[in-house]
Amino acid sequence: MTVEPERRFLIIHGVENHRPPGHWQHHLAELLRADGEIVLYPQLPDADSPHLDRWLTLLAAELAQLGRGERVVICHSLACLLWMHHATSATAAQAVDRVLLVSPPSATQLWPAIQHFAPPPEVNREHLGRAARSETRVIASSADPYCPESAERLYAAPLGLAIDVIETPGHFSESDGYGPWPSLYDWCRDPTTRIRANR
Repeated sequence: MTVEPERRFLIIHGVENHRPPGHWQHHLAELLRADGEIVLYPQLPDADSPHLDRWLTLLAAELAQLGRGERVVICHSLACLLWMHHATSATAAQAVDRVLLVSPPSATQLWPAIQHFAPPPEVNREHLGRAARSETRVIASSADPYCPESAERLYAAPLGLAIDVIETPGHFSESDGYGPWPSLYDWCRDPTTRIRANR
């Protein structure tokens, strides 16, 4: 008899991301898989010029593969806004346990080709609570050029989300030196872990 894995992870990348080996999401996927965890880390279509509806369709398909154990979703950058769009219409069957929104960008920083990813005005804490049963947590730097208003003021406070603010500038991209990220890996194993800078 096949035993259902106790936990599965879904890692969703942002715009212009082709899953480079040096990115923290790639490192995280490899570490978790080395531990025997089930990790879904799809390449989203048209990453350089994404379409919201196509990304939502793929997200729904990936969520359907997460099984019945603990379900953990980790989003970076534009994928955080994708999750907000998904949350407004997420079904009970699509609900996950934990979500991490790393460096959600401000709508003011979206260029015309991705402006349609701007957070839907109707998204609220009830939507996010239905989409993630246990917790949705934001991870933000103290000075993210893609969120000059601050993720705490723009997202965490109005949506009632927990947040870890890391006192370093940047967008937590490979160019910011974010390859291996030990405390984020620790959070995957233990949700009580507070996420810190990677060095």
